[in-house]
Amino acid sequence: MIDLHVHSNRSDGTYSPKELVDYAIKKGLTAFALTDHDTVEGLEEALAYAKNLPNAPEVIPGIEFSTEYEGRDIHIVGLAIDYKTPEFAAHLQHFVDSRITRNQKMCALLQEAGIDITYEKLLEEFPDAVITRAHYARYLFNHGYIKSMPEAFERYVGDHCPYFVPREKVTPVQAVELILKAGGIPILAHPVLYRMSDSRLEKLVAELKEAGLIGIEAVYSTYNAGEEKQMRALASKYHLLISGGSDFHGSNKPDIDLGVGRGKLFIHEEIWKKLKATRKKVLFSDMDGTLLLNNSTISPAMKAAIGRITASGHHLVLSSGRPLPSILEVCELAGLTFPNMLIISNNGALVYSCDSKQPILEHKLAQDDIRKIVAAANAAGIHIHGYTESEIVCYHDNEELRFYTRRIHMPLKCVENIADALPDGSYKLQMIHLTDRTVLERFRDSLLADSDLQGRIQAFFSNDQYLEILPIAADKGSALRFVTDYLPVLRTNTFAAGDAENDISMLDAAHIGVAMENATDAVKAHGDIITEKSNNEDGLIEIFEKYFQ
Repeated sequence: MIDLHVHSNRSDGTYSPKELVDYAIKKGLTAFALTDHDTVEGLEEALAYAKNLPNAPEVIPGIEFSTEYEGRDIHIVGLAIDYKTPEFAAHLQHFVDSRITRNQKMCALLQEAGIDITYEKLLEEFPDAVITRAHYARYLFNHGYIKSMPEAFERYVGDHCPYFVPREKVTPVQAVELILKAGGIPILAHPVLYRMSDSRLEKLVAELKEAGLIGIEAVYSTYNAGEEKQMRALASKYHLLISGGSDFHGSNKPDIDLGVGRGKLFIHEEIWKKLKATRKKVLFSDMDGTLLLNNSTISPAMKAAIGRITASGHHLVLSSGRPLPSILEVCELAGLTFPNMLIISNNGALVYSCDSKQPILEHKLAQDDIRKIVAAANAAGIHIHGYTESEIVCYHDNEELRFYTRRIHMPLKCVENIADALPDGSYKLQMIHLTDRTVLERFRDSLLADSDLQGRIQAFFSNDQYLEILPIAADKGSALRFVTDYLPVLRTNTFAAGDAENDISMLDAAHIGVAMENATDAVKAHGDIITEKSNNEDGLIEIFEKYFQ
């Protein structure tokens, strides 16, 4: 059993970080996340204390950001954060400064109401705490101004009370981005509590997903069965993982206990296991000129390196302009299989799951567009072909196809009319000129200037002989973003490696772009890293050894 939402007295809980560790042991938890409001002050104490205790639970460093969205308070939990990064620390200091200003103003208003309170007295009564409205409520109760804690929120410090002062807040999207920059896992906390309409909540989730949200708190102390089912369905719809927590505050929420909430809460360890796996790194690797040797094979050293990184939980996604059958053939010959194996083929037009043996994303050129493009290629005297699921669709065997099929071993389907033979469309169209790239460049420019095709197609080179025509939505960068959400993994842990023009969108979409030593100058201009060695010297192993331990 675990608990991924817990507070200490460093914010508005009543247990110290050490006491939380002891209590977690008593409750039989194997892990808990310390997620104090807008502060990480208790993490060091909890982590150091747990480190020296036998049978101590895993203490997950976390935080709960208070944010504002369309006038409503929204909380974003960050799990497994690297809370010592300078940027993260600077942002938290800004939070502290804004809280101090807000608290000084609230104390002044309460003084005008005849209450003997100052910010200094609050700090004296609650040392080492980040002062929240719960501390005001406790202070008023302790000094006899109210008869119950809820009364404080009804009369003094609730959102619409005369003594409440809102403080500067970040947006939920900004909180997600900050958590990602700290290497953490962003979670939308207790969405049911916001009492938003379904459409408004979905709008928020969609915006956060676009920013990099990883999970939704679908298991929570106060949820009933219907609410939990609704949150699980929402998570599934947006391909988000499930998180869960009690929101334990000690005696400040006496009906909520650690790990079990109101008695029936149970958060399985598998939930944290899946969330933690999103912190693994993923490399999107081109094949020809990148992962493969010049003879289109994988070296024993490269195969062993792939085995090491995938065995430790990292991901390798093969991303190629090759049609899927050609990629699968390379993998079969090399004995290249690994867990959760995904393939991006046809320059991003098809994403394929090797586990299910099914496409998980497809984009195809429409038959009418194929007809127009093929006619233009014929008029220009340029070789062109398309694809079925397993065949190359062409007019007849020729020098260009013999050159192409040296590496792409697919049967030819010779037809009189390429467009007629592709009623369901084609992932891409391949144009080949073996001696003069400028011929293809001129054709590309005229094709992209055609108003009938604008907004539906794109064209780029995979090498000097090959011009590829694809649907506008299909490129390696778009496929990378899809796979990152599909797995899901943190966007800050994505790498992409390539050598040719068709790899540029992928390098740009990844957090870190890797250009091979043998890459074109244009590709190198988009690389954050340039390998010291070429593909023929297994240059990618440098990246594995440095970043994929």
